Amino acid sequence: MSSPFICMDPFGARQFDPANKAASCPIRFDEEKFTAEINRIYEERKAAGQTQVLADGYAPFCKHIFVPNFVGADVGYLPITDENEHLLRSGYEARTEKELAVLSRWFPRDKVEIPQAKFLDVILYSREQIRVENAATGTENSQSNPWGIISVKPQLEDFETPMAPITMMRNALPKKEGGSGVSLDPDKYKESVAFWAKYAIIK
Repeated sequence: MSSPFICMDPFGARQFDPANKAASCPIRFDEEKFTAEINRIYEERKAAGQTQVLADGYAPFCKHIFVPNFVGADVGYLPITDENEHLLRSGYEARTEKELAVLSRWFPRDKVEIPQAKFLDVILYSREQIRVENAATGTENSQSNPWGIISVKPQLEDFETPMAPITMMRNALPKKEGGSGVSLDPDKYKESVAFWAKYAIIK
């Protein structure tokens, strides 16, 4: 029996860990069942002849699969309004101990009303990219599946929303510092700034 096309990368698994209080989009669902369902949806769409089961991401090694929100997750960000702007918090944070901390802002989860998401943007990295980044940071990973889930974004849209500017900057860092080594696209960056000037994540 061949291994599944998609697996849960340890980086993505952080969202499924109840002990990870820093997760901006916590997923309260069994990690293995989630991965199995994503593989089922992928195989079903492939068998149905869907031309592009995986949508292109910001680089060739990044793909997306958009699925209905079958886990009951809340959205990961809210629009900034006159009524909630005073609730915004900011601070320097790193997603892992091997990354450099960057400045972020967010709405505290316990201070705002959060609607349930309609879709999940499941973000995948290729095995080759995962291996390269793991080697650069000295991270062990024995997985061999072609694609790994590195993030899940609960949202209202069934398409990719702009990546946060600070995430784009972080991705542009060298791999040994937690980045992907991908140069910034100025037009994409401006698009990101225009979007995230009006929104903030929740955590």
